[in-house]
Amino acid sequence: MADPGEFTRRALENGNLDLAQVEGLADLIDAETEAQRKQAQVILAGGLGKLAEAWRVKLIRAASLIEVTIDFADEDVPVDVTPEVSELLADVQAGLEKETAGVRIAERIRSGFEVAIVGAPNVGKSTLLNALAGREAAITSEYAGTTRDIIEVRMDLAGLPVTLLDTAGLRDTDDHVEGIGIALARKRAQDADLRVFLAERDEVLDVELQQGDIRLLPKADLRDDAGDAISGQSGQGIDRLVDHISKVLQNRSAQAGIATRARHRDAMLSALVSLSEAQEILQRGPEFYDIAAEEMRSAIRALEMLVGRIGVENLLDEIFSSFCLGK
Repeated sequence: MADPGEFTRRALENGNLDLAQVEGLADLIDAETEAQRKQAQVILAGGLGKLAEAWRVKLIRAASLIEVTIDFADEDVPVDVTPEVSELLADVQAGLEKETAGVRIAERIRSGFEVAIVGAPNVGKSTLLNALAGREAAITSEYAGTTRDIIEVRMDLAGLPVTLLDTAGLRDTDDHVEGIGIALARKRAQDADLRVFLAERDEVLDVELQQGDIRLLPKADLRDDAGDAISGQSGQGIDRLVDHISKVLQNRSAQAGIATRARHRDAMLSALVSLSEAQEILQRGPEFYDIAAEEMRSAIRALEMLVGRIGVENLLDEIFSSFCLGK
């Protein structure tokens, strides 16, 4: 009998899949929404591996130019390789920076965006959550402070995975347990990707309003000025809110990169640090080329960690094939 994941592991060991593709396959199996499925398919198809390969080729070229200058100075090779090497490193740095910037959003597509419903007690947060969820996910009552813990509901909005958070009503209280819930509510609201505030126009918000956040008047069914109000009880404004949340998150998703995990980000950041050091050392002159070359090798090793694939002979292969020094 085959062990769990045995065939995928064999594919990895035999070089038919890289480590990122294996992660992409795992994400595809776990995908709940269309956005997650598409993202996983890009990784499984080798999207990240192709990027890493392109970066690797440029770094090997840069490192080989430096190594040739160091080890084969008496051969017919370029002496001042600094401009070409610096350009190659800059190209890789730009690609890594762009991809690193999109990891957080890509992670959210994989694991789910968090949208917190925030407001004072008894403004209809739990009722709104239930209306959005289409079921009684949270207890509702006419008594303020009913919700004391974070209630989470997983949803699919426009193909994106979204977790709605019903938080404790924000107010000053002498109740120790409710106080714990309020502190937790503030923390989760601040950390969420998006916040929906239910508050009156002149009300001071306890949590800072951030870009993209939504502020609505509560209990539209009980007021005359219901233009920018919402009600979970009557359903007024629900469709408009869902559309608004979907558009905000879709716009953010457009900034997502191919890399999807913290491991990917850490490897790319490590490579960036090494390349920055290499660029700085490179400007000191040929006598420091050996140190610059080591920094480039560190960046290559970081890319090896990214996809789990790079040969130790690649650098030598590039030297002898490009400059015909093995004759």
